[in-house]
Amino acid sequence: MDVRRNKAARQLRLASDLHRVSRRSFLIGAAFGLGTAADLAATRAIQGMRNEAQILTLADEGADRRFPRSSWVVFPGYKTSWEEGLWILNSLRTGFAERGRLAVAGYSNRGLDLAELTEVLQKHIQDNNLQKLYFYGHSFGGMVAVEVTARLRAKGFPVELILMDSSPYSRFDVLDKTMFEGVVFLYEAGYRVPSYLRGGYELGERIVHKNERSWRQIVEQTMEQLSPLAVSSTLIQSQSSYIYHFDAHRFSHSIGETKMAWMGNPGDQTINYTTARRSWLVNYEANFLTNNLVTEGARPAHASPQWNSAIYVPIIQQVEDEFFPLPVAGMKAQFF
Repeated sequence: MDVRRNKAARQLRLASDLHRVSRRSFLIGAAFGLGTAADLAATRAIQGMRNEAQILTLADEGADRRFPRSSWVVFPGYKTSWEEGLWILNSLRTGFAERGRLAVAGYSNRGLDLAELTEVLQKHIQDNNLQKLYFYGHSFGGMVAVEVTARLRAKGFPVELILMDSSPYSRFDVLDKTMFEGVVFLYEAGYRVPSYLRGGYELGERIVHKNERSWRQIVEQTMEQLSPLAVSSTLIQSQSSYIYHFDAHRFSHSIGETKMAWMGNPGDQTINYTTARRSWLVNYEANFLTNNLVTEGARPAHASPQWNSAIYVPIIQQVEDEFFPLPVAGMKAQFF
């Protein structure tokens, strides 16, 4: 009897509290709940449509006409969505379009799978009859570009150049090791972080590196990670694990005659500029063209072509003109 009385009393108090909630507060709360549910539904739908890796292209009439058999391919960095990958590609368009068509790799939301990505890229090469490839590795995308090059070489598909933008050589070049190792530990222990819980983490991570970027960039990057278009947490965790276990030396004799160039910023607060720059050169010396390309003045300092195209495009053009000059007048452009 006492239990029933206590339960009835609690229900009466709840009803009284609900009565005191203003209509405005109730509507605001209801709208927030509906918005959250809609966002989660949209996130699941969009991420579900991106469960397969894809090669995304950006049409450029001049490049498509002049270099039908040649292409640049961007390998995006950590947490970079398909939309931001296309943004990066478009920001560097005027440089890339001087030697090839334009494409970017879209990673699968099921997780980073280099075998799958190589197969998708191989099909893209065959479907478009490509004979020359230039790879741009954005941050950790430089690691991916090196392994994909080795895999393509094994199948008879040569790559002319890997241009790396602030790419770490190994996990020891990553400055924020505590956060990084924690993400890897959770992933390899079987824990998956729900995408909608990333907001506080994303904002905190960017504020830690606030000296690298403006408050506008902090807000924009945080909101991007919270949008339905953001990459899945599973992909982010698998990328972390890939970086953590990456063995660059394993591919040093597997990329054939592919040339390499490395650019970076001494003010980088995400990776160690000095050790990453030196390690790539020492271990891939036979393939290196230069590691003296500096993106000083870019903000953020780490791999930010989408905000600093005026700094990045001249560097790309410098590499193209110095090491991959156009054929002399009279030669047919379709060979490039």
